[in-house]
Amino acid sequence: MSAPDGRNHASTKPLVLPAEPLADPGKELPLVFAAPRRGKPAKHWIDLSTEERVQAVKDLGLPAFRAQQISKHFFERFETDPTTWSDLPKAAREQVAERFFPELVTPMSEQRCDGDTTVKTLWRLHDGSLVESVLMRYGVKRGLPDDQQSHVRSTLCISSQAGCGMACPFCATGQGGLQRNMSTGEIVAQVMKAEQVLSSGELPGGAGQVNNIVFMGMGEPLANYKAVMGAVRAISDPTPDGLGMSKRGITVSTVGLVPRIEQLTAEGLPITLAISLHAPDDELRDELVPINTRYKVDEVLDAAWDYAKTTKRRVSIEYIMIKDINDQPERAALLAKRLKARGDWGWVHVNLIPLNPTPGSKWTASRKSDEQAFVKTLENWGIPVTVRDTRGQEIDGACGQLAATLK
Repeated sequence: MSAPDGRNHASTKPLVLPAEPLADPGKELPLVFAAPRRGKPAKHWIDLSTEERVQAVKDLGLPAFRAQQISKHFFERFETDPTTWSDLPKAAREQVAERFFPELVTPMSEQRCDGDTTVKTLWRLHDGSLVESVLMRYGVKRGLPDDQQSHVRSTLCISSQAGCGMACPFCATGQGGLQRNMSTGEIVAQVMKAEQVLSSGELPGGAGQVNNIVFMGMGEPLANYKAVMGAVRAISDPTPDGLGMSKRGITVSTVGLVPRIEQLTAEGLPITLAISLHAPDDELRDELVPINTRYKVDEVLDAAWDYAKTTKRRVSIEYIMIKDINDQPERAALLAKRLKARGDWGWVHVNLIPLNPTPGSKWTASRKSDEQAFVKTLENWGIPVTVRDTRGQEIDGACGQLAATLK
């Protein structure tokens, strides 16, 4: 197999499949697309459109301008308790609080690592469902006072479902099954809580804000499409109607729900799409990512290519590196060949992720030598590639580790 420049960058050895099935025979989980129906959370101010907010305050007997006033408190100042808002009539404060600001996510526990710059929070939803989010600060210089810190940025990894129905055998979330979809309000509530923590200056690096949102927590975001798109808009709509975050700072990840990728393409939103590929060949990906039994590698990559072509946003290919399973140079070469076949204008970037350990897992991360050989093969083909800086592994807060259990 040769690269476009004619040089032989990988051996022609055939692709090797695992000697044993990746999922224990008889214990494979089914794919679940329709979330179980459970009691819906109360509707929150987040869940309403701008027009609906105006009508809602009028229905309470308040003038229309109060809607923008409420939104400024919430989306600009991250204030969530209307009973303290002195610019609202005292008689209206309790009404507004009760009607529009139910507590959607309740913190149950918090774990920190990386010098308190990585924080994993376990949230309880109204029906007892548990989800997790992970807040990560980058660029914090140890030993430097907060008022002298610069270039500090924060990324928040949020959940979109309680559990996940995609049944990937190497992922703790996927092996826990799907409990239910989250509402737009519940998804954005994770962001609001992080904004409150950052603006207070509670974490090292001084006061700040969330710069990037990644839908890479619990759940398959595109399986909860309507709520996730509502959250994307609430996060990115200009203040005071939303949080005003740049769409370019939002990443939505998917295992490859092709019809939903096509739907996302039609939205025309310049957000980043991340594809959890993990194998370039259908035979292995059928086992690693069970959705591949419905939408094959070529279908997924075609949809990703069309997304990049339409939005002019580079697609990220996420690839978990698992020792002796998917980390051979031959697979790197096949991955490069398939990506190159669709275009050569920098439309794609490969993000390699060392497998993070999960309880009872029989797999481990690739050897460093195999990881380096994989990187070199991709680079020789001219494919941009990085190895993710794993954060939060010791608190089970890294990719594939979120299981949302009370500890």
